[in-house]
Amino acid sequence: MVLADVDAGGGDRLALAVLVQYRMATTKQIHLVCSPDVRIEQSRRRLAKLRGEGLVDQVTLPQAGRTRVWFPTAYGVQVASAWPELRGRRASRTVSDRTAVRLRVGHGLTVTETGLDFLHDARTRGDVCRPLDWIPEVHHPLGGSEAVIPDALLYYRRGREGAEGVMLRAFLEIDRATMGPERLAAKLGAYARLHSYTPQPVGRRPSAVQGLAREEWRRSYPLFPRVLFVLDGTGPAGIATRIDALRAAATQPAVAAFLRDVPVLAAPLTDLLQHRPSEAVWHPVHGSGERVGWM
Repeated sequence: MVLADVDAGGGDRLALAVLVQYRMATTKQIHLVCSPDVRIEQSRRRLAKLRGEGLVDQVTLPQAGRTRVWFPTAYGVQVASAWPELRGRRASRTVSDRTAVRLRVGHGLTVTETGLDFLHDARTRGDVCRPLDWIPEVHHPLGGSEAVIPDALLYYRRGREGAEGVMLRAFLEIDRATMGPERLAAKLGAYARLHSYTPQPVGRRPSAVQGLAREEWRRSYPLFPRVLFVLDGTGPAGIATRIDALRAAATQPAVAAFLRDVPVLAAPLTDLLQHRPSEAVWHPVHGSGERVGWM
């Protein structure tokens, strides 16, 4: 099969890359992520063309005005995964499965909406955060079969293009109240383990590499990314309960040591959408101080 009639240097390529990386998005979300300065009809035509090429497909939600949710086909994943901007990205095995998309649509679209909110905030502020700087489900091994897989990894640089600025990174956990507060809070312990996890070279005794080993995360990041919990799917009382659970977990010695080095914040998704992620809408998990901005 030949990739035909696709604007490989522009919007078609970006739209496919975003769908492969984000897993799924509505028509409106794709439009706002990729081409917010043009009419949405252009985005609809682009998606229809990509579907005609067999690169993307859609499911239609029975509720919410029969919203169309787009996702990449197996062929679309194969094509986009060869591009430099997606090299090293590992697509989910079920990213192209219609049933899997339908069953994960609530969480998947919330993750996409959260990424769109950070992207829009950067555009408004004049900071640098491009569509592919939002990367869902990055695998971070903990040894054996264990791993930490944040809902998303965010790259965000303060300052305009071409100017010096500070690069920020964050792990995002998008919670829709589908698990209990204690299970949510247990994720703090996993991040604390990731922060200290140092793999041992195969065949060497620990004493032989003492002083040479380094934490696994340093292979990817100069600083450990801050951790942001975005809370949705419940009202103010439920949000407060979940923040209290995170703060209770923060008193555990290993987690408390982790929090001395890494900012961990929590905020309701409704606050992010009503205001902006850069505003003082985040609750510090360490302590009960006033709300702060994530940067």
